Amino acid sequence: MTSQPRDAPQFYLTSPSACPYLPNREERKVFTHIVGRRGKELNEILTQGGFRRSQTIAYRPACDACRACVSVRVLVDEFEPSGNMRRVLKANADLIGNAMPNRPTSEQYSLFRRYLDARHTDGGMADMTVLDYSMMIEDSHVDTRVIEYRRRGIDSGITGRGAGDLVAVCLTDEMSDGLSMVYSFYDPDQQDRSLGTFMILEHIRRAKAMGLPYLYLGYWVEGSKKMGYKARFTPQERLEAPGWVRVD
Repeated sequence: MTSQPRDAPQFYLTSPSACPYLPNREERKVFTHIVGRRGKELNEILTQGGFRRSQTIAYRPACDACRACVSVRVLVDEFEPSGNMRRVLKANADLIGNAMPNRPTSEQYSLFRRYLDARHTDGGMADMTVLDYSMMIEDSHVDTRVIEYRRRGIDSGITGRGAGDLVAVCLTDEMSDGLSMVYSFYDPDQQDRSLGTFMILEHIRRAKAMGLPYLYLGYWVEGSKKMGYKARFTPQERLEAPGWVRVD
């Protein structure tokens, strides 16, 4: 009689459901649990293999007749912002990001709810309660940080922290070869700042400063307005059948 070691992952396949990215398509996902003493190691292996993390679940698309979801990671050492991206950085020069332990706060949840109510009222996260949010932030067996973005204060150069109201948040995994942006949200009333783009640019800078070669952005989906923006951050690598392929 044989048995699986307690830390060995077991994979499962979901039932078909409506695709959130492309019309008239169905999606299926393969998933496993990231728990136990090998959680960090397993998360890195799976992320490098095209999986994404949500709490203690790692998943990737496993659709029968579609391969539109493509994992993307930015080559941070070679990345140069475009003119538009430089304007975004300039517009947000008054913000500073601070890496915090993955602990939820009422201020974060208030911003999270405003973001969902303004941008994703019909999404799968629309009904998330404060308890759901707390689990999304805290339920992790890997190295996870919450990056909070606030306006610079008069002593930010000394403390390294921002001051004032919370403007944007990103839940970020730290791995041996890069940072992975798990989920981000921001003040929906400050659209002129392009905060989503800014957080990616700031994470590229952050990864480079940490000596990490990659920033993992999750899935790029050709033909999807929701995910098309990820193609702008080049050079990048996309995970295809032969492996990671460079795109300039």
